[in-house]
Amino acid sequence: MADDIFYMRLALAQARLAGAMSEVPVGAVIVDGRGAVVAQGCNRTLTDHDPSAHAEMVALRQAGLLLERYRFNELTLYVTLEPCIMCVGALIHARIKRVVFGAYDGKTGACGSMFSLMNDRRHNHHIEVQGGVLYSECASLLQQFFKGRRQLLKQKRLSPSACSAHLKGALNPKAKFLRP
Repeated sequence: MADDIFYMRLALAQARLAGAMSEVPVGAVIVDGRGAVVAQGCNRTLTDHDPSAHAEMVALRQAGLLLERYRFNELTLYVTLEPCIMCVGALIHARIKRVVFGAYDGKTGACGSMFSLMNDRRHNHHIEVQGGVLYSECASLLQQFFKGRRQLLKQKRLSPSACSAHLKGALNPKAKFLRP
């Protein structure tokens, strides 16, 4: 468990990098059986204009390039948020040994919160899963990010400049749609 905490802290550092880029703050680290960090990644969907650039996918791609293979039977993934369906599919195909995540995702989590893809016995590969490692820190980082995002959206909706721009669009007879 001490090792899990150490590597989850590295994943949290990656998540903070994502947050600094205005990405959803999720970070991932891939570690080999000896404890060496093989790859790391953070969410880059906005930065890379790539809907598949979740932290897990970024780290998997980096590991594949570094190791020059795509099967990771002896590797462990540490990620700050429970992986989604897309990421779990990639992890199963990569044959990763173990997944350790921090915060549970009640909206899109595919390791038991919303979906139980890793527990589906129809798969030909089964991954050991451990959830809730540094849960409070991981969840707090996400909560702070989304709270800030909601406040920013609220300010934009209520600001006088946003209101006047909206009204100009509404009063323009040539405008087909209301502009924010």
